Amino acid sequence: MAEEITPGQLIYAYSNGYFPMAHEEDDQQVYWHRPQNRGVLPLDQFHVSKNLKRLWRKNTYSFKRNTAFESVIRSCADRDITWISEEIVEAYVELHHLGYASSFEVWKGGELVGGLYGVHLGKAFFGESMFSRESNTSKLALVYLVEYLKSERYILLDTQYLNEHLTQFGAIEIPDEIYMKQLSIALGN
Repeated sequence: MAEEITPGQLIYAYSNGYFPMAHEEDDQQVYWHRPQNRGVLPLDQFHVSKNLKRLWRKNTYSFKRNTAFESVIRSCADRDITWISEEIVEAYVELHHLGYASSFEVWKGGELVGGLYGVHLGKAFFGESMFSRESNTSKLALVYLVEYLKSERYILLDTQYLNEHLTQFGAIEIPDEIYMKQLSIALGN
């Protein structure tokens, strides 16, 4: 259980394989998690469907990074059941201002219609959450993120847990021991 989340605690936690989540059943109390099996998306195995590739190339949307971080995290939290408490929002916004958290945004006209956010340390990106206001816009944000990570020679894309949504892109689950080795390499240790 976390008493108060600070940017320093977040950096230390991510560097050691942990991340925070608020538990709705405990009145949004924040707990630190380190799963025994970790979801990761190997960048060299990233898979995009033909339909999504077509939509990516269509130029219907524009893609931006770090222009609306707080809006992205609040949009991710705007759902019936969420692990993103107000305390988490404030801590990650502060972490963003320090240069350790980023948003990848999908815009249509002047409106934010999809995106995701996460933490970056060394050559590791820790994906936190995503949202869509139009069909497939969170998926487009993920494509944008992966293109960026590849261009910057990132090593690790941590998805925390594995789910059906992420497996369609090539996400896999690995044991904590292997994850920690990959994390160490990505952090340059």
